[in-house]
Formats: sequence, C-alpha cells, structure tokens
Amino acid sequence: MTTRIETLPALAEVFREHGYAGASLALISAATGLGKGSLYHLFPGGKAEMAACVLAEIDAWFETNLYRPLREQDPPEQAVSDMFDAVEGYFRSGRRVCLVGVLALGTSRDLFAEAVRGYFARWVAALADALRRAGHGEAASAALAEEVVAQIQGAIVLSRALDEPALFTRALATLRSRVATAAG
Repeated sequence: MTTRIETLPALAEVFREHGYAGASLALISAATGLGKGSLYHLFPGGKAEMAACVLAEIDAWFETNLYRPLREQDPPEQAVSDMFDAVEGYFRSGRRVCLVGVLALGTSRDLFAEAVRGYFARWVAALADALRRAGHGEAASAALAEEVVAQIQGAIVLSRALDEPALFTRALATLRSRVATAAG
C-alpha cells in the first residue's frame, strides 16, 4: 500500500476491531504493511489524521449510497427500500461493526464528535425527508427515522455480541415491515 486511499480499508478495520485507543501503531503497521515512517509520511497528523480520513471515506460512502438517494430518489419508497439493501451490504449482514458507533461510544468521542454527530444526524434527516416525501407527516417522519436508525445500530451491536448475523437480517426485515406499516 503506497497511497492514503489504499490504506483506508485496512485502517478502518483496525479501528473497528480495536477502537481508536486500542489501535496502536504496531497494529496499524501490521494491517497496512507500512512502517511507522511511511505511515507518518502519508498521515503527518498521526493516528488522529488516519481516523479522520477513514471517517471522511465512510461519510462519502454514506452520502453517495444512502443520504443522497434518500433525499433525491423517486419514488421515495424505493429510496427507503434501497437504503435497507445498502445497509445490509455495508454492514455485511451484521458481521461488520459500525466504526462511527465505535467512536461514538469510545473515549475518543470528543475528538471526532462533529463527524460522529454528522453521520447520525444526516442519516436521520435524509430518512425523515424520504418518509415525508412518501406521505408521512413531519413529526411522524422524524420519529420513525430516529427509530429506524437507532434499531439498525442496536441490531449491529446485538448481532455481533451474540455472534448471530442472522439477527441483523431479521431486524432489517422487521424495520422494513414497520416502515411499510407506518405508510399504510
């Protein structure tokens, strides 16, 4: 790996598995195949810059694959359905930890507070927008969007804690039904 972009997937997995505090330079070096000097050449700001770049990459993926389609795609019901598909794929059917959630809960939360807050706030806002465009009322859209995002995050944690990825898939199916019923 010789570019910042090439290192981001390996860095993300180290932060997912070990959290920010536990992601030592030795672990990062082993995962990327780069020595400390090469890592600091690519990321002069050290581990904080590495994590910030990973968060920016995650943000770009979610903007492209979730937020923008939820805000712009018609019909909005299809955008919501596509969101569930994208979420299931991104989190590998419950086998992948939400790095933003890891950072939100860890001791480094304040260091990345703006990125963490933005990730969740933009997801809820985009989903609420799609739900409004699908005919839900303003308050109902906001409440349902919060419920869906919270339950997705909880399902990730629970499926990982119980080592039962199928739980995540079942939770998404239940949420799809909940959204369809609320529309109904």
